[in-house]
This record gives sequence, structure tokens and C-alpha cells, in this order.
Amino acid sequence: MTGDETLQLIRLFVALLGATAVLVVVARRFALPWSVTLFVLGLLVGSIGGVAPVEVTPQLVLVVLLPGLIFEAAYNIDAAVLRPSLAGVALLAGPGVVVVAVGVAVVLSVAAGVPPAAGFVVGAIVSATDPAAVIASFKRLRAPRRLATFVEAESLLNDGTGIVIFTIAVGAATRPISVPEAVLSFLSIVVVSAAIGAVAGAIASWLIVRVGDHLVELTLSLVLAYGTYLAADAVHESGIIATAVAGLVLGNYGHRIGLSARTIEALDVVWEFLAFLLTAVVFLVVGLTIRLPDLAAHVVAIGWAVVAVLAIRAALVYGTVGALNRVAHTAVPPIGMAWQHIIFWSGLRGAVAIALALALPLDFPNRTLVQSIVYGVVLFTLIVQATTAGTLMHHLGIRDRAADGDTGRGSAPAEQPTTGT
Repeated sequence: MTGDETLQLIRLFVALLGATAVLVVVARRFALPWSVTLFVLGLLVGSIGGVAPVEVTPQLVLVVLLPGLIFEAAYNIDAAVLRPSLAGVALLAGPGVVVVAVGVAVVLSVAAGVPPAAGFVVGAIVSATDPAAVIASFKRLRAPRRLATFVEAESLLNDGTGIVIFTIAVGAATRPISVPEAVLSFLSIVVVSAAIGAVAGAIASWLIVRVGDHLVELTLSLVLAYGTYLAADAVHESGIIATAVAGLVLGNYGHRIGLSARTIEALDVVWEFLAFLLTAVVFLVVGLTIRLPDLAAHVVAIGWAVVAVLAIRAALVYGTVGALNRVAHTAVPPIGMAWQHIIFWSGLRGAVAIALALALPLDFPNRTLVQSIVYGVVLFTLIVQATTAGTLMHHLGIRDRAADGDTGRGSAPAEQPTTGT
């Protein structure tokens, strides 16, 4: 890269930062979701004729942007708040992801004539909700802590399992893979990746507690977030799962063994800023990637994919959470119907789906078709679902965490509504 190219890149970065700050202020003034506003800006810029296309690589999203976002969100999840909902989160983030992948493949194959192999890859890509989109929405809405923890934890965990299924689906499109082989591969990657994250998180927590220098402590947290991802990826495991578990361990085990008040304050402030910056870049990048004219040729398949994603998501949420309410109602507080509506509608897709679509091999059969369907699903969830989540929450009478006195880690979960339709 020449000196002029470097200077141009710096100018572009500074201009994007300035535009982001202005747009966020404007969006908040008009009570709009600023993350989606940035996405629309990127979408409009990317679709303007005569504008040079911006090359977005999957590595930019998966290696540069997502680890920081996932780590920050996982660090802020309180295990005590998550524990009552852990069974539901595990079912949606594990078997639920597989059900979505297979269900979308069947619908696309039967209703839209998409080849089964391509349909399964589409299903694998859109099977996981996107942490950047979900977390941005819930921070803006200030949802009750237990509800926000449920949705954010699901999006973090199913992100990793979705990428594992995507890898298996792409491999199955090029060579036969038996069901036992696929299941064994899936379980192996999940377990090993979680173990890598847990060990790294425990070691980093021990070091941070004993360092006594907040600058070094922040540096160690950054190394933990990205180093864990890179280490897991280097041995062909899931960097997303490893990073999420590392963040959970630091945020819970680290607090328990004695992170100082100054360290916690520094981690909170710095990682909140990094998450804001990364979220802004993610939504701009996703918007720049999608080209509206390219979606017109596959609008029927996109429509069926959206229907399949929504229908399967609804069946999974209401079926899984409803069953757990009946089975474990004496052991944990039930999740009311109003909250189930929010969990269903918060199944957003975004940066992860875009990155996986871009990561398809250039010679993959029906690559353009798969990418177009994925981009269409992302467009729907961000434009329709993300912008109406606040209205739905207000209509259901769900109070925000500030009104409930729910201000942060360690506070009691807000009382949830048990009525609502």
C-alpha cells in the first residue's frame, strides 16, 4: 500500500467516524434505531449508480469486527440472570439452529425450486440470529434484564453453532457426509471451542486480577477477545464460541475472584466504546454489501425464505419456551407470552449471514442465488423487524429496565409480564 493509499484510507475512516456520530445523534433525536439507520445509509450508498463497489471480505467481518462485539456482549452477561433461562437458550442455540437450517432448505426446495444442496447452505447461513443486530436493538430498547440476557445469550451461542453447521453444509455440497459424521463433527467443535474459551478466560482473569495496572489489564482483555478467536480458528475450531465463552468467564469468574472497582470501570467504559464503534462499522459494511437491483431476480425465493425463517422461528420459540414453562414452572420463573413474542420477533440476521455468504467458494454451485436469498432475508429482518421491535414492546406493555429499577450486573431481574398476546 502506497503512502497516498494509506492517507486516503485514514481520511475515509475519519469521515465515517464523523458521519456515524452525526447520524447517531439525529437518529436518537427522532427515536430511530441508529444501527439500522447506518445500515440504510450503507444500503443507499452501495446502490447508487456510478459509485465504485466497496470490497468487503468475510475476514473483515469475522476476524476484525465480530470478536470484539461478541466478547463485549458476553462479558456483560450475568450468569446468575442467565441461569433460569439456560435450558431455553441452549435448545434454541443448539438443536434449534439445525431445525432452521433443514426447514429453510425444505421450503426453498419444495416451494421455490432451489436445489436442495443450495437450500441447505442458505438455511445454515440464516439459521443463527446475529449478535450485532440483536444487541444493538436491545441496548436501545433497554429491555428487562432477564429478557435481554436470554436473547443476547442465544444470539451469541447460536452464532457459533450456525457457523459450524455452515461449514458442514458447504462440505456436504461437495462430498457425501453421513449424519453420524456430521453430528460428531458438530459436537466436537462446540465442546473443544468452549474448552479453549474457558481456559483462556480463566487464565486471563487470574492475570488481570494480579496485574494492578489498568492499561495492562485492558490490553490483556483485548488479547483475550481476539487471541482466543485466532487460537481456536488456527486449530479449525469455532472462534466465535471460544470468544463468547472467554467473555462469559472473565465477566463472571473474574468478578468473583476479585477484579478491582477501577478495573471493572475501565473495562466497562473502553469495551462499551469499542462495541459502539464496531457496531457502527458492521452495519455500514452490511449495507454497502447488499445491492438492491441484484435481489430483484430472486424475489420469489427470497419471499419463501423469509416466510420459512419466520414460521420456523415462531414454532421453535413458542414450542420450546412453552414446553419449558410447563416442565420447569416450579423450578424457575416462567417466561410469559409477551416475552415470547419479543424473543420470536428479535430473530434478526445481519453481519454474520453476510460474511458467510461472502465466504462461499467462487466455484460453489448456485453461489449468486444463495447470496441473493441471504441478502434478502437480512434486508427484511433489519428493515422490518429491527424497526418495529420497540413498537411491539410498547404495545405489549413491557417496561424498560430503568423503570423497573434494573440497572446492571447483580441486580434482580425485573418482574416480567405474564399476560399479553
